[in-house]
Amino acid sequence: MRSYKGYTGSVEFDEDDMVFHGRIVGIRDIVTFEAETAQELVQAFRDSVDDYLAFCAERSQEPDRPFSGNLSLRMTPRLHQQVVRAAGNKAQSVNQWITDTLTEAASRDAESASMVVKA
Repeated sequence: MRSYKGYTGSVEFDEDDMVFHGRIVGIRDIVTFEAETAQELVQAFRDSVDDYLAFCAERSQEPDRPFSGNLSLRMTPRLHQQVVRAAGNKAQSVNQWITDTLTEAASRDAESASMVVKA
């Protein structure tokens, strides 16, 4: 699905009810839409985005924005030096080393959380 005003939707088709169900992805708020045809789906998606933005404006609330993939962080000069060395030891850019390290940590945390839920 194309993006609209910076928001993107995901869509599933319910064959039993013959209807498309969608949701705006990449934000914490839950914004959904549904339609019976592809043309109606595009309009329902746009209407949901517009309704969401209007709802937030009425409440003087900043709407969630999709994650950009950019993250700024601060660290001590000593940690910065250690990160640069660790990346160099793996022949990686600092950005790639941080991305790989965070991916590993997030995966471990997600696995730990799912184990707690299953117990």
